[in-house]
This record gives sequence, structure tokens and C-alpha cells, in this order.
Amino acid sequence: MNESKPMLAIETSETLCSAALYYSDLKFFSANINLKHAHSEKLFEIINFLFETAGLKSNEISAIAVSGGPGSFTGLRIGMAAAKGIAYGAGVPVAVIPTFEAMAYQLTYYLNENSEFVIANRVNRDEVYYAKFQISSNSYIFVNDLTILNNEEFVLKADGCRVFGNAVVLLNSNGKQSVINIDSPSAEFIAKWAIKFGKDKFNLDYNYIEPIYIKEFLIKERKKK
Repeated sequence: MNESKPMLAIETSETLCSAALYYSDLKFFSANINLKHAHSEKLFEIINFLFETAGLKSNEISAIAVSGGPGSFTGLRIGMAAAKGIAYGAGVPVAVIPTFEAMAYQLTYYLNENSEFVIANRVNRDEVYYAKFQISSNSYIFVNDLTILNNEEFVLKADGCRVFGNAVVLLNSNGKQSVINIDSPSAEFIAKWAIKFGKDKFNLDYNYIEPIYIKEFLIKERKKK
């Protein structure tokens, strides 16, 4: 990657539609829209805004980092399609970034050393993506690896923990504790994670770039009347 050119970073795993042109901690351009079902309409709009603001063309980037999930199937596919299309035109590599780890890294900037916290987002009405982390040496370590829990398991495991994510409704409805409803990282931290941890993830073979799935998709047969 050419460090004199910015990295384009994209985050569309949940409600937040976020993009960034990232040079360094001291120089980057970012734009965010927090609006449900806005990704297909707004993602290219904010990416074009960033290129215009930075005075760049879409082929003047070094690479693309895109949030890979877990998260919304539709949101991830929109982000991935945008990344592949722009990368193909610019001839640059793409890295698929684990969303929960990028979010955990973002939280290291705001939480104290040795703090433990949970990130939990809804899979569907009955299940939750769950991972537990600890801040360590300005980074993070897994306390519990990313997994899927049913709602009852999640409420028990998260009891007494600081929780970030859109599973807030489950804990609040059970009166456990308040939850910070931040369900995805900003695109700036997708880029930061890629630079710090993901240098081996960049790939020019776009056919092998796809979201990070931890749940198998089941096709239900419609019952005949």
C-alpha cells in the first residue's frame, strides 16, 4: 500500500452508514449517517462527498477496508459490493475487517486499562451475537470468543457487565442494567484496525471477499395450503 494515499474505509454492518478516507490519526476525512435502511441510498453519497472534500478521485486511494460482520446481511452486502466496485476501478486491494474487533479496538480509546466489556448485537428475535473483551496494553483481548447465544443465555452471561450493542432492549426489559447502544465502529476505526492488525488481510482477488458469517443460513420451505 502507498502510505501517501489514503485508505477508504466502509462500515455498514448495522444502522450506522459510515465511510472514511484515512491517512493517519492526524489526517482523515469521515462522514456518518445513523439511519435505518439508509445504506443503499446514502453510502455512495457520503463516499462521493468525502472524495470531493478531500479533492481526490476514486482511483487515488491505496486500499479499501470494509466491515465484514457479524451484522445485518443486507448492510454487509451493500458495503461489500461498494468496496469491490471501487476497488476494481482503482486496482487496489480490499481487506474484510472483523466488526466486533474493530469496535473493541475503538473502545480501547475510551475505557480504562483492564476494563472488561461485552459487545452484543441482535441476530434475530431469539438470538444475539456475543463476545467479551478486556482492555490490555492499549489494545484488547478476548475473554469469550465471538459466538451466538439465545436471549436467555445472553441475559445471564451479561449480568453485571458493561455492554455495548443493540441488544440493549433485552437487558433493559429484564431490569439488569443500562446498556450503551453503540452497535458498530465508525469507519475511521475500521481503517485503524486494518493498519494495526490487518496487513495480511488485503486481497486483490475480489471473488474471495465476502462477509464473515458465524451462523448458517437456513432456507425454510413454505408449507403448501
